[in-house]
Amino acid sequence: MSLKKPIRFRNSLTLRLTLWYTGIFAVFSVVAFFLFYTLITSVIQEKTDQDLLNQAGQFSAVLAQQGIEAIEGIAVFEAQAAGEKKVFFRFLYPNGQVFSSSNMNYWKDISINKDAIAQILGGDRRVIETVSLAVSRNQVRILYAMIGPGVILQVGQSMENYTRIIEAFKGVFLATMVLLIALAAGIGWFMARRAVSGVEAVTLTAQSISGGTLEKRVPVKNRGDEIDQLAVTFNQMLDRIQSLVAEIRQMGDDIAHDLKSPLTRIRGMAEIALTTGKSLNEYETMAASVIEECDLLQDIINTMLMISRTEAGVEKPSRKRIDLAKLVKDGCDLFGATAEDRNITLFCDVPEECIIQGDARMIQRLLFNLLDNAIKYTPAAGVVKVSLSRNDKSPVVLKVEDTGIGISPVDIPRIFERFYRGDKSRSESGSGLGLSLARAIARAHRGDINVESVVNKGSVFIVNLPVSLENPPE
Repeated sequence: MSLKKPIRFRNSLTLRLTLWYTGIFAVFSVVAFFLFYTLITSVIQEKTDQDLLNQAGQFSAVLAQQGIEAIEGIAVFEAQAAGEKKVFFRFLYPNGQVFSSSNMNYWKDISINKDAIAQILGGDRRVIETVSLAVSRNQVRILYAMIGPGVILQVGQSMENYTRIIEAFKGVFLATMVLLIALAAGIGWFMARRAVSGVEAVTLTAQSISGGTLEKRVPVKNRGDEIDQLAVTFNQMLDRIQSLVAEIRQMGDDIAHDLKSPLTRIRGMAEIALTTGKSLNEYETMAASVIEECDLLQDIINTMLMISRTEAGVEKPSRKRIDLAKLVKDGCDLFGATAEDRNITLFCDVPEECIIQGDARMIQRLLFNLLDNAIKYTPAAGVVKVSLSRNDKSPVVLKVEDTGIGISPVDIPRIFERFYRGDKSRSESGSGLGLSLARAIARAHRGDINVESVVNKGSVFIVNLPVSLENPPE
């Protein structure tokens, strides 16, 4: 599948990664060459200097033992043995005048450095310099040294062989660098393509989803790298989005179903009043019924809005210090009369005090929904028990138990869905939003709500609430 808006090649992340990789490789290669080149030239120069110093030491020893004639003969022999184009010797008086030398036809461009002689006469043991020949462009390493009283040696050694080695090294390096950079670019391109392939998969999946295919997922290659983590996270987000879309569709269907009945009743009452109503009392009765139905519709809509805002995090609970035990006691007192009218025994087992952080209004509504359901679905002579317990550093546990009709195992997984009502609950009034709201409130407080139930024996709703909301989860 091709991208709908192809990325221009020069803006390609793959190209940029390849260029970065190749550039860094080239820079480090040049630095390595420079360091290696410096090391080679340094070693060659040190070896050449050591050879010159050995020559000077040899002439100094011969001069001390055998005299000037002996060193002149050795100089000629050494120059011929090494090659007159490789080595030359000059013997100088302190004033710089040459009194003896090897064959200097090849070295006639080499002059005598007056400054070097001055340094020797000034106390320096030796002076070494590098001179370039104008004709051959070769370099010569030259040593000036005092080898005896009134005798200064000037000895030079050609570095032509070493220069050839260095030039060959440069040529090999350049050829190798071209090959390695080409290879690095190829490897860099391969690695970059491999790295961004997961990103392209995410992009392609996102484009498929934008066309309405929510079932598409990014393939995970199980390499455990960042791309796999991105793919897993993206797939989890898609799962959540698909779930939300399904919930929205279901909610739309449920809203259409549950709002249809009140609207139908309102229309029916209005038609009856218009066709058969003859007295003011009949019109007043119709108006009262319409108001009652409108209040029901308004309550359903407000509850739906509260659930949606709470689940989306818009309706965040406050973090005030509240006494949950007092809230439970007040709730039991409020529903005590209703339970008594239905011949139901209501027990309230709470400690003297239970301080938590939360939103008193929201938790109160959660409790009222659970109490209302427990009393509504418990037959006469039944029992409803509300208990509150807390251990150190553990969530507060609120339980609402009843001996009512119970919940079918088929219905339990769905009772917290919006507008869902089991078969046994349809005989009672209600919108099917109470438990959805209770769960939304519990989760907004970083807690949760669960249910245990046995048909015809009763149900237990268990609410876990943390003591503090100071450190909300990330």
